Amino acid sequence: MLRDGTQYRSSALNTKKSKTHTPPRILLENYEDALHDWATIVDCGDATLTWLDNTVAFKQLDKAHRVISGRPTANDTVVAGAVPRILMLGGDHSTTLSALRSTYRRWGPVSVIHFDSHIDTWNPDVLGGDISHYAGINHGTFLHIAHEEGLIRNTSIHAGLRAPINKRSDRANDKRCGFTVITARDIDKHGIDWIISTIKNRVGDSHVYISVDIDVLDPAFAPGTGTSEPGGWSTRELLTIIDGLRGLSVVGADVVEVSPAYDNNGETTVLAAAQVGLSLVSLMVAKPVV
Repeated sequence: MLRDGTQYRSSALNTKKSKTHTPPRILLENYEDALHDWATIVDCGDATLTWLDNTVAFKQLDKAHRVISGRPTANDTVVAGAVPRILMLGGDHSTTLSALRSTYRRWGPVSVIHFDSHIDTWNPDVLGGDISHYAGINHGTFLHIAHEEGLIRNTSIHAGLRAPINKRSDRANDKRCGFTVITARDIDKHGIDWIISTIKNRVGDSHVYISVDIDVLDPAFAPGTGTSEPGGWSTRELLTIIDGLRGLSVVGADVVEVSPAYDNNGETTVLAAAQVGLSLVSLMVAKPVV
């Protein structure tokens, strides 16, 4: 089932971000507070996009990333001449394509750690492109396009996959795009420590971009998303895996596909997404990158 509503995620996530901004925010797990460490955290607001034409919207988002990433860092006391590292709170997952284009301009090709229930490397020829070029750029093809544009390395990895593919050739194309796979059920077979070490070994010492589709979580923990798939990870499991990636050279990240219209009264999806965002910021603060 494909549902709309991700365009409304911004105000909802901004509301929950206030929870993470209230000092002190010292985590019991490590007694750290990434928001009040050496780094200066700047909220750049929303990128205003037209909803009438996706082609124009992508150009607008490309420009927003280009402008923000082209500015000097707000704090260069730890790493002189550093490039701003952006955490994007997105709607539709196709917005990650603009983020990867921006990351490439500043850092070159990156290894993508892709937390999702779907592969998102479908060839546009088989998902939307048979209708039009316009339709071929979507939340299921953006990683294929990123590979074709040379934005990502062949040391990328999916984590949490469980959604079915359309045909076996989809997985062959996924490998061609540079990805290996950790399925959702691998957590039962091998455990969290194995998942963390597998991800770290895959990306090595390369620059890393982390993209988190909130539907990597089971619908019990994140009902407010567009393409839910049963059998996903819990919020605690995902946070433990992300926190275990400390030491990687994370140069950009996003949390996407939050659809508040389908969330519950307790807003568990938005709350989970905000906490994931904080963990991603913590990874960046933990390791300055030149």
